[in-house]
Amino acid sequence: MTDKVMARPGGRSARIQQAVHEAVRRLQAQSDSLSVPLVARTAGVTPSTIYRRWGTLNELLADVALARLRPDAVPKDTGTLRQDLVLFASHYLEEMTSVPGRQMLRDIMASSDPTGRERCYRYARECLEHIVERAASRSRPEEVLEMGPERLLERLTDRLLAPLFYRVIYDARGVGEAQLETWIDEALAARDA
Repeated sequence: MTDKVMARPGGRSARIQQAVHEAVRRLQAQSDSLSVPLVARTAGVTPSTIYRRWGTLNELLADVALARLRPDAVPKDTGTLRQDLVLFASHYLEEMTSVPGRQMLRDIMASSDPTGRERCYRYARECLEHIVERAASRSRPEEVLEMGPERLLERLTDRLLAPLFYRVIYDARGVGEAQLETWIDEALAARDA
């Protein structure tokens, strides 16, 4: 993915990327067995187009997975920082432990390009940034201002995202709503433990 041609919005490159991504998603829904020639044929492009843009099948699968990961909307506003975080974490856990979510994680982890994993983290971090910014702009922002937005983001990254990512990748069975709430409460604690 590092040498991938960047798609211009609405241009030929964007149309090819969209066709290839749609072909991958359609083929993944039908079978676990994919190949570059099969994807190319389904998308109506040549295999060399895929190799030139993505390099390998794993890089293509990681790119498709990352496109799915990008949130369609900002996290819902529940009225409180804690509830916004619980909703975000619950939704993320549910999505990542679903069959498509697990496949997406496998594709990202199989990629030799670390930018996929970095983008995966960055998307989740952007959701947290939005939640924290929204909480700070409320009429009662003390839950954020007590430790400051940047410090809170770091605490949420270390005490919510890190264990959540780890458990989703290695052992999602042990994570439930109570565990998510414990991680969130620890991150929101006013003083370091």
